[in-house]
Amino acid sequence: MSSSSSGLRYAYKASLIGSAHQFELTEQGLSWRIAGRTGVWRYEDIAFVRLSYRPVSMQARRFRADIGNADGGRLSILSTSWQTAALMAPQDKDYRDFIIELHARMAKAGSRATLTGGLRPGLYAAAIGCVVLVAIAMGALVVRSVASREWAGALFLAGFAALFAWQVGGFVTRNRPLVYRFEEVPKALLP
Repeated sequence: MSSSSSGLRYAYKASLIGSAHQFELTEQGLSWRIAGRTGVWRYEDIAFVRLSYRPVSMQARRFRADIGNADGGRLSILSTSWQTAALMAPQDKDYRDFIIELHARMAKAGSRATLTGGLRPGLYAAAIGCVVLVAIAMGALVVRSVASREWAGALFLAGFAALFAWQVGGFVTRNRPLVYRFEEVPKALLP
């Protein structure tokens, strides 16, 4: 990210072989350049912003902003950028600053955008249901291991359950569906 005389800039590489996705907050609006296409969306024409936490295997701290305009266009902004075949670099501060400034400019322009965070409610309910089913199955396996005095198996299952709770728990906790206001951008959905 950088500042220029016209605005605040942010760029990331969504894939290793593609070009960088470039964004700039200008006086006219959100300017973007993706794969040879360009555009400028006026801040008041942005219809929605959805923030979420989207970890991947190469980067456990990855955040995403999905932005849509009144004409049905959509953009995604990620907090990480591909560097090499095995390295996805976080851009925490630059991403956070860009997203917070986007919200400030939208508010100043009088935007009536829908601001949501986390997963959609139906998807979140399905995720919670899966977590509950896995927890019940893991609990039953631990009880069976203890009842049959398979201490190594019980210990392995307890360790696996702790790892699962740590990995999935953070995802589920951060992605709880919510609606927020411009001045209260949710910190759990920013790096």
